[in-house]
Amino acid sequence: MRLINLVGGVALVAGLAACSDDPLPPYKADHGAEHGAQHGDSKPANGGAKIDVDAKVAVKVSESRLGPILTDQNGRTLYGFLRDVEGADACKADCVATWPALISREPAANGSGADQKLLALSDRPDKTKQVKYGKWPLYYYVGDAVAGDIDGQDVDGAWFVIAPDGSVVKKP
Repeated sequence: MRLINLVGGVALVAGLAACSDDPLPPYKADHGAEHGAQHGDSKPANGGAKIDVDAKVAVKVSESRLGPILTDQNGRTLYGFLRDVEGADACKADCVATWPALISREPAANGSGADQKLLALSDRPDKTKQVKYGKWPLYYYVGDAVAGDIDGQDVDGAWFVIAPDGSVVKKP
């Protein structure tokens, strides 16, 4: 009888652990095994909004105080990094903790206003695929707390939102 109670207790604890709302470790883009694309659902290092990287992502155009800019399907602002040369991502290690890449297992869909011809995927060193728009690999900024925030604009003079034509928007 005591063995049955012990087995039942272990099963109950295991069942409750499996029902956790947040079973995955925080987003750690510099470690491929812990990267969101490996687990399907990730959280930026600062505990911000989760980024679902397993779902097919869409890039769309949203209005902002800077004019029309690219966002994901949920309205989260997407950025380009001026140090990305010839479309290759230069944001690695600590940089990716602040600027997580927009990654997808499938080609991104063009949402409202986005040009499908400018959308592509590029291979990252951690074996994930990053969404590009024109020549720009796309990133999120963990400082953007909610959809529509553009707090990453002009950070370090190197990060800018992207216009629907694929150019960077350098307005402050």
